[in-house]
Amino acid sequence: MTAPTYVIVPGLRGHVEEHWQTLLAGELPDALIVPPLEENPIDLTARLSALESTVAAATGPVILVAHSAGVPTVVYWAQQTTQSVAGALLATPPDLRRPMAAPHPSPEQLADGGWGEVPMTPLPWPSIVVASTDDPLASVEAVTGFAEAWGSRLVDAGAVGHLNPTAGYGPWPQATELLAELREVAGLSAAV
Repeated sequence: MTAPTYVIVPGLRGHVEEHWQTLLAGELPDALIVPPLEENPIDLTARLSALESTVAAATGPVILVAHSAGVPTVVYWAQQTTQSVAGALLATPPDLRRPMAAPHPSPEQLADGGWGEVPMTPLPWPSIVVASTDDPLASVEAVTGFAEAWGSRLVDAGAVGHLNPTAGYGPWPQATELLAELREVAGLSAAV
């Protein structure tokens, strides 16, 4: 069996030292982090290009690990890429249709950055969507709808806020369990 390359797809704020994705990347033997966009973090075209380049640099079968706006980035990217992916962990996607509190961009700012309706078609690879029962950026109903449309297994993580440092995460051990599930479905060897 082959070991995967984990591609970490952060949200709009990019790399955050105390974030569970950053901590997880430090524990994985072969992880790549999509680089942040310094000038215009809501430029969807630039985000898709950065994801495409990062996946192209992978040395093994790719498992995507996306959080927040990284999730719709992956979903948009899936519509246009020809690259192969073994699976995706998609944690707490935001509902971009509804206004979010500052400092998050408004729906109008997102539209100006190229973000339209998030595709609601099945993803071409196995995926797990993680929902929070008290996420300030998306209702459980919205996230359940995303999971159903994308053909993803839905995991209810409970009351974990937006699963970020503001909500107390830091380490998120459940990510390791969910990645093991994706590796098993894809027939990949353990690399965590």
